[in-house]
Amino acid sequence: MALVKFTSNLKRFYPDLQPMTVNGKTVAEALLEVENLHTGLRDYIVDENGVLRKHVNIFIGNDMINDRDALGDQLAEGDEMYIMQALSGG
Repeated sequence: MALVKFTSNLKRFYPDLQPMTVNGKTVAEALLEVENLHTGLRDYIVDENGVLRKHVNIFIGNDMINDRDALGDQLAEGDEMYIMQALSGG
């Protein structure tokens, strides 16, 4: 199991969003589990093709994921996955 943590920016839309443990073995599988608990959240993270949005970064531990298209980076037992959403505007 891996622990998924979220930037506080997403709490504006999902006030009850908390770090959660997932069983997924890849980033894509983990995001599907997150979506099952927080309908619509995945749309803030990936586009209509399932590709990571340009303003979003995902880290596994201290390392940014490599596969922004298929989200196939592997998650191992005890990993921490961080979903970071950049702010924009002026």
